[in-house]
Amino acid sequence: MPASVTVLVGTSGWQYRDWRGAFYPRDLAQRQWLDHYAARFATVEINNSFYRLPPTERFAAWAATTPADFTLCPKVSRYLSHMKKLRDPQEPVERFVTAVRGLGTKLGPVLLQLPGTFPQALNRLDAALAEFPADVRVAVELRHPSWFTEDTRRLLTRRRAALCLADRGSVELTPPWRTTDWAYIRFHEGRGTWPCYGRTALASRARMLAERYGPSAEIYAFFNNDPRACAVRDARWFAAACRRAGLVTTRVPAAGDVRLAEPRSTPG
Repeated sequence: MPASVTVLVGTSGWQYRDWRGAFYPRDLAQRQWLDHYAARFATVEINNSFYRLPPTERFAAWAATTPADFTLCPKVSRYLSHMKKLRDPQEPVERFVTAVRGLGTKLGPVLLQLPGTFPQALNRLDAALAEFPADVRVAVELRHPSWFTEDTRRLLTRRRAALCLADRGSVELTPPWRTTDWAYIRFHEGRGTWPCYGRTALASRARMLAERYGPSAEIYAFFNNDPRACAVRDARWFAAACRRAGLVTTRVPAAGDVRLAEPRSTPG
């Protein structure tokens, strides 16, 4: 068991046009972006598996091209979460798990994100979680407020699934539940110059993790505020804040490896 908390810090995806010239060199071919990313981070959340599930071979290729200590956390296909609303989960879960097995030992927790319009349906969530093999860790991002009851907490604990701790506008959107011996947190949008976080908010979150998870937790922290390369900059700042709070973190880019792109208008 580790002597201190390990925070694996990364971003939600790596293929963003805003990052060319801000994080990726302008002349770097897109096919080399993952290599560049993985030399500076030790984990990434795979977002495109949510929109269109890649074949096993694509996952295997990502595993083959990344360092030995790299971890990839795929997002469960929206076919299960958004289209079927967790109904008849056996085939979608089996297809997803078969594909992500291509990552081999680099497979980290998977993220099951439910729609914000999907109210509590405990039986459906229970049935879906039951289909995942015991060696596949699942984090569940619940967004409709009706889910946040003790019944949901007990279900996640029984199924050994982590409640994804979500942050938007530097506000926690989820209860401070600890349902597993590991944690998963997503930073969606800060309150600084859109969509960046400020140092104060990130320091507060780092102290919260240090206080809440004690000396033996493994924490996955992903920044989903990709415009302007805020996610990359904020991940670096957050890792520094975690270290000041006494936590151990994985590698992040050096200060000279990232700059912010020009701001865009906040989406309406």
